[in-house]
Amino acid sequence: MDSPLGRILIAQNSVGLVAIDFQEGLAAKPPEAAWHFQKKLDGDAVEQLRAYFNGELYQFTLPLAPIGTVFQQQVWKALQSIPYGQTISYGEIARKIGLPTAARAVGAANGKNPLCIIVPCHRVIGSNGTLTGFRGGVRLKEGLLELERRHSAKSSRQLTMALGNS
Repeated sequence: MDSPLGRILIAQNSVGLVAIDFQEGLAAKPPEAAWHFQKKLDGDAVEQLRAYFNGELYQFTLPLAPIGTVFQQQVWKALQSIPYGQTISYGEIARKIGLPTAARAVGAANGKNPLCIIVPCHRVIGSNGTLTGFRGGVRLKEGLLELERRHSAKSSRQLTMALGNS
């Protein structure tokens, strides 16, 4: 599917989504996955991704089946708790999963995340606030964060206006 930040490829197996990645950041085809290259994709994943890019969806509700180690799965689950439009450091994720000295290992697991956007690895930043590694490149990470900030600000303004008119 095409997005404002580039072409997105979607892989799934019989359980759920195995991988979602930007075509330019794709390193290798995930195992046991069926890549979909149709020009027009239907289904929940595409609908939810379109809603995300339009600022209409902040939390995904899709069946996920990422392939990874137990530690990677633990990190990826923690990533899903990062609120839309916000960022957190690798060290904070490490503390969140009970391994406060594992920031580098968290960074490595973050880099192996096969479900770009849906498992929001782009929301993880360096402890000094810098944008660090992202498989699709820092420019793409910056684009995703900016998109979320813009939609978060718009949503906050709409809520403020609605509360002010009550």
